[in-house]
Amino acid sequence: MTSCRVEVCPEPFDPWHQLATWTGDAAAEAIFIGRVRSISMDGRPLQALELEHCPGLCERQITAMAQRLRQEHKVASILVLHRVGRLLPRDPIVLVAVQADRRGAAQRCAAALLEELKHHAPFWKREWCGDQGTWLTENTSL
Repeated sequence: MTSCRVEVCPEPFDPWHQLATWTGDAAAEAIFIGRVRSISMDGRPLQALELEHCPGLCERQITAMAQRLRQEHKVASILVLHRVGRLLPRDPIVLVAVQADRRGAAQRCAAALLEELKHHAPFWKREWCGDQGTWLTENTSL
């Protein structure tokens, strides 16, 4: 198994299927599945979330984050899948999975990687709450 797999996905993915095919022999796994919220940043019902990215650059930056955190937390393997394109509320948007010999290392690495993705991955998000989309200038809090 590769130690770090990162994919930016223009098509929907099933997180549970991806996890079933991501195997290893580590004793612990920390898994996070993020879904699109149904409420916009300003509290209106959300119809869709649109994500754009710079192909190639985005994958390289996320891979660098994952590899750095993999070494820092001494974990065995990391999986990151992140959607781009137009997503509907409740659609899976991100899957982060970390395998390690201990649960603490897996959990700490997964949490750190999620924060890195949230604040430093080069994605641009636009919320649709009607006919007009609004580009987001900040992220949601932890």
